[in-house]
Amino acid sequence: MKTTLAFDTATSFGAVCATESGRARRAKAGDLLAAIDELIADPAQIVQIVVGRGPGSFTSIRIGLAMARSLSFALGVPVAGASTLDAYAGATPVLDARRGEVFTTGPRVCAPAELEVRDRVLVGDGAVRYRAVFEENGGTVPPDDDPAHVPDPLLLVAHAGSFGAADQVLPLYVREPDARPLS
Repeated sequence: MKTTLAFDTATSFGAVCATESGRARRAKAGDLLAAIDELIADPAQIVQIVVGRGPGSFTSIRIGLAMARSLSFALGVPVAGASTLDAYAGATPVLDARRGEVFTTGPRVCAPAELEVRDRVLVGDGAVRYRAVFEENGGTVPPDDDPAHVPDPLLLVAHAGSFGAADQVLPLYVREPDARPLS
């Protein structure tokens, strides 16, 4: 059986991965291999990989991309990337950007109060974190334990770019880095 492996590690929900025949999730991005092992008995079944490239936590995005590159190299399979924001269906994705901000479609980063949410359903870890702000401004946020808040790796497959060398899949950083070169 030939398998497309898809995974995302950019949000606070940890590692989520899927194949055409199943799904797995772990609480930490660093536990992605355990989730993959749960799904795939024989790594030789993997013929291509789709990875979420952010926006999200810098470290978590790097874990996902490093894992995609490592697996691609070891298995000799191509990789494609997709925005983590594409891993949500039927609602407006809102991801926790830390520092009192959220990532959302565009992609862009803004303060939660700056986001126009009236009559919209919001999903993602940012929607959960800033529920009070969004509901006060007329948005709807499903219950915290609703699976709609967790990115769906199979939606990444539907939005994936071209398959090729893993090092061609670049992270999607929406905010300027804090680190600056010394002058």
